Amino acid sequence: MPDELLAFHRLLPGYAPTPLVDLPDVAARLQVGRVLVKDESDRLGLPAFKMLGASWAVARAVRTRVGGTSLEPESLRRRVAESGVRVLLCTATAGNHGRAVARSARLLGTLARIWMPAATPDHLRSAIEGEGADVVLVDGDYDDAVRAASAAAAGDADAVLVQDTSLDEHDDGDMLARIVEGYATLLHEVRAELGREPDAVVVPVGVGSLALATATYGAAPLLTVEPTQAACLLTSLAHGELRTVRTGRTAVAALNAGTVSAAAWPVLRHRVAAAVAVPDEAALDAARRLHAAGVAAGPCGGAALAGLERALAAPGARAALGVEERSCVAVLSTDGAVS
Repeated sequence: MPDELLAFHRLLPGYAPTPLVDLPDVAARLQVGRVLVKDESDRLGLPAFKMLGASWAVARAVRTRVGGTSLEPESLRRRVAESGVRVLLCTATAGNHGRAVARSARLLGTLARIWMPAATPDHLRSAIEGEGADVVLVDGDYDDAVRAASAAAAGDADAVLVQDTSLDEHDDGDMLARIVEGYATLLHEVRAELGREPDAVVVPVGVGSLALATATYGAAPLLTVEPTQAACLLTSLAHGELRTVRTGRTAVAALNAGTVSAAAWPVLRHRVAAAVAVPDEAALDAARRLHAAGVAAGPCGGAALAGLERALAAPGARAALGVEERSCVAVLSTDGAVS
């Protein structure tokens, strides 16, 4: 974790560590010591953790474009205004990452253009437009939106591609690496509150960038969870090679990706201890139960809890994770409730 990362996040408006909520009833039912849910339903004013990665990567990229030494947001905003340099932040999204990039652009006074599959739920598109970004709808799935954003950015000298995945292992991975670095603050907060590493971490997976961060900046065994309609990592792990799956509509829209990031795959294939996929009904039911326990989880957080419950019902997954009666399991609830 870069020394300056946490200091940078503390400069952002509204920064505070997100809650780590104890679920003793769930722990007792699953026969583990503790189940703790990292509640990312309100992170820097947005209903997901993504701002941690986008803000860090965008600030560094904008500083490169406009000059100066400071990453402090107000200082960067002044540099953007004084320099007269046009900066257009571009990305593809299933929802939350695009909104975080759009919010980062608004914070620093730059432009943003976000590519989304046409089938993305309307509330996600409206939220991004509400941040002041242009939205481009793409006929096709998330992977098609990634290709469209990459092609458009490559043809615009003012564009900065802020993509949190890579479809090609030969792509320039510096921006993605900075996004993944940004997520390390979340993991630092978990360790700081616990005073140690958890014994296992449950991570919801779309393209796998948060799972990559968890594998890179932590040592705990990983349980990855995906929707059954977009289980690209589970499929790849089962075949021992990166595979693309055909995605369908899912209530867990932020995880609706057909291909694991090429940058994440080489790490995850070795670091994931167990992987499961859950149907929408299980994810939504678990989200309701999290609400009752005081966690304002969205479908991704619900999927993570449902995945833990499903995995620990299988002796093989329990053994693979090394989970025992005294184990402390951290569940990353990465989004807030859909309004």
